[in-house]
Amino acid sequence: MIVYKKSKGEFLTDIEDFIIEDIVRENVHNKLHRKVGDSEYRSWQNSLQYMANILRSEKIPGDAGIAIEYNIPRTGNRIDFIVSGQDDTGIEHAVLIELKQWDNIQLTTKDAMVRTRFAHGPSDELHPSYQAWSYSALLYGFNETVYTENIQLKPCAYLHNCKDLSVITNAFYSEYIAKAPVFCKDDKIELREFIASFIKHGDKRDMILRIENGRIRPSKALADNINSMLKGNAEFVMIDAQKMVQEEALAIATGSRASQKNVLIVHGGPGTGKSVVAINLLAKLSKKGLFASYVTRNSAPRVVYESKLTGSMKKSEISNFFKGSGAFTDTKTNAYDVLIVDEAHRLNEKSGMFKNMGENQVKEIINSSKCSVFFLDEDQKVTLHDIGTDEEIRKWATFYNAEVTTMELTSQFRCGGSDGYLAWLDNVLQIRETANTVLDTQEYDFKIFDDPNELRDVIYEKNKDRNKARLVAGYCWNWASKKDPFAMDIVMPEFDFGMQWNLGSDGMLWIVSPESVSEVGCIHTCQGLEVDYVGVIIGADLVVRNEEVLVDASKRSGMDKSIHGYKKMMKENPEHTASLLNDIIKNTYRTLMSRGMKGCYVYFVDKEAEDYFKALLK
Repeated sequence: MIVYKKSKGEFLTDIEDFIIEDIVRENVHNKLHRKVGDSEYRSWQNSLQYMANILRSEKIPGDAGIAIEYNIPRTGNRIDFIVSGQDDTGIEHAVLIELKQWDNIQLTTKDAMVRTRFAHGPSDELHPSYQAWSYSALLYGFNETVYTENIQLKPCAYLHNCKDLSVITNAFYSEYIAKAPVFCKDDKIELREFIASFIKHGDKRDMILRIENGRIRPSKALADNINSMLKGNAEFVMIDAQKMVQEEALAIATGSRASQKNVLIVHGGPGTGKSVVAINLLAKLSKKGLFASYVTRNSAPRVVYESKLTGSMKKSEISNFFKGSGAFTDTKTNAYDVLIVDEAHRLNEKSGMFKNMGENQVKEIINSSKCSVFFLDEDQKVTLHDIGTDEEIRKWATFYNAEVTTMELTSQFRCGGSDGYLAWLDNVLQIRETANTVLDTQEYDFKIFDDPNELRDVIYEKNKDRNKARLVAGYCWNWASKKDPFAMDIVMPEFDFGMQWNLGSDGMLWIVSPESVSEVGCIHTCQGLEVDYVGVIIGADLVVRNEEVLVDASKRSGMDKSIHGYKKMMKENPEHTASLLNDIIKNTYRTLMSRGMKGCYVYFVDKEAEDYFKALLK
């Protein structure tokens, strides 16, 4: 998404007319659908004046391209300033500049982290060279135009208020400064020379627009790269909050003792990289010699990861790396250095198949480890038994005198990088009111089908490319094929439609088994995992009447354990139970509809729901 794109000459004219910051603010509002606060507005006024002073030189051609606040496709990340053009040999270059107003900077012991001061107090932040380099790596990794047309990305950082070089250029950060040089207040000439060394001629071929319209490269899947990650290879560049969470977790974990327990709670919505950070953290902690395990309540992610590691690791090693959340009922206190709990919102009170073991999974995890890291999204609680909340974790942290740190992952890497899509989902499902009342389907590939056969056929076609498309559904149909392998489960006679649940042959490996595209998954086999395209069949448990989104638990299959016991609960506490069921069913569909990195296609059993959703599409 291009917020501002003009030539250098036009940019300088906008600066001299004192309208540049107003143009940027209006375009951010119109294109990114985001309001601009006073402090951000003033920072543009300040930083863009400094950049104008840098560019006022004949060494940088007047027809060089200028882009401001360039939103990297498929992500929520923005590059502050880009200068584009060609060198003497005609090779295209884009200089990516991370702008900072910092003037007070201190050294930290965390990789790629510095400490600076804001109005609210000191804060650990990414070194701007790391940030600039990571954005260039992200753009190179996601954009086909950059990758195939040999466009050279040259990242750097400009701290135009900073005079003291001693910290920001400290040898501790040399690895990242070598990848993206940093320039300070008195380095105007050096920054100008850096830009001019690559931009000898103007942007003759509208490079920024070509990058904007470039095809999205197939993205890496965590499961496909887990083997390499656990061997210590950096398969994913940690971006912004991901890197900050990783470094804070490493610092907390290495400083934890039996007498000084720590709990880190990391909040993050779908696609913010919770699982990538969790696995990366597991690899780094293990490399440091710490006894760490990755924990989930839902077995699907663990089974998929374990299948990818089979043959390259001993079974005993794999079992040490991955644990179910019910594995700690009898574990000795502080037996683990670190337990990393992914999908922590799915933790239960009791463990075991019959819910008759242990006392509380949150309590048992904190008891079993010197440091516990919980990755949490309370909007993905999808059963009556899910107890994973910030409040519950804090309660047991206090019980064990553990210090609690809270962080948040915000950047969106799924759903086309569209925070707007997720906000629209919240609004349209009436989970919470947001400003995103209408979805622009150009921002994210969302389609509604009025025939489930058409939905199935499109998913089959999308799957041919990379085996990364799957069908999922609400658990509103009985698992008939469990007893009769020839029976169809999800049946709609009016469409001559019939498919089976995936619960049989492939089980939890359904999302990666090549032939399983012919089966339909449910929340239990896809939560915590992702595909390129997801097709969602929304059952009769979610309907719309007079534009109100309603849930009906009675339409769920009696075989669905996620709401088992709700009838008894309705008799004992009807108001509370109704609220819980409303959250669970809506959260289930929110989770299913956010599994697609590139697109989500939907069929509604309830036609009024279909019409309601269609009316909210642009």
